[in-house]
Amino acid sequence: MRIQILPFAALLLCSMTVPAMAQPVPADAVSPVVAPPAAVAPTAAALPNASEQNKSAPVFRVGYADLLKIAEKSSMGKAAKANFEAKADKLKRQIDAKQKNLEKQKASLEAKLPTYTPQQQAVKIKEYEKKVDELRTMLQKAEKEMKPLQEGLLKDVYGKIEKAAAEYGAANGFSVIVEKKELLYLGKDIDAQDVTEALIKKLNGN
Repeated sequence: MRIQILPFAALLLCSMTVPAMAQPVPADAVSPVVAPPAAVAPTAAALPNASEQNKSAPVFRVGYADLLKIAEKSSMGKAAKANFEAKADKLKRQIDAKQKNLEKQKASLEAKLPTYTPQQQAVKIKEYEKKVDELRTMLQKAEKEMKPLQEGLLKDVYGKIEKAAAEYGAANGFSVIVEKKELLYLGKDIDAQDVTEALIKKLNGN
């Protein structure tokens, strides 16, 4: 997630000059003491307006979003899920068919095994074990095939969410948009908003 930080006002540096040491004043040059003028209270016009101060102060807007909800409710998230489930179901049907076939072969082998000679029994059992190994290999291959597919789909989905969040945040004056589960505390001076539904609409083209 790209984080954009608003620039804060620069610090003001004040310079001070050291006054020169005063020279002694002759006694006859002393003038009567004159009272300093009374301090004049600033008028209302001279005081800064509170609303103007608020307008000049930078506003830190935080958006937060439920990424899981966006992935489930957005059209592109639903499409990715359907694509993954279609391939997973196809592999599952192939595995289930092979497993049911093996169960039938096992039941048949157990029924006929007593009728075989020890040598025949060894051959039949070895043949069955070979088919069991084939099923195990098939399961491992399916897992290796589906795992990178799932990771690729998730990467694509969250990449699109990130892009939509960046565009929506820039267009609507947000300083940052974060994942909702990472949001533990917000101070009173921060303008926070849930942008989950807004990002779903944007991803759906609404």
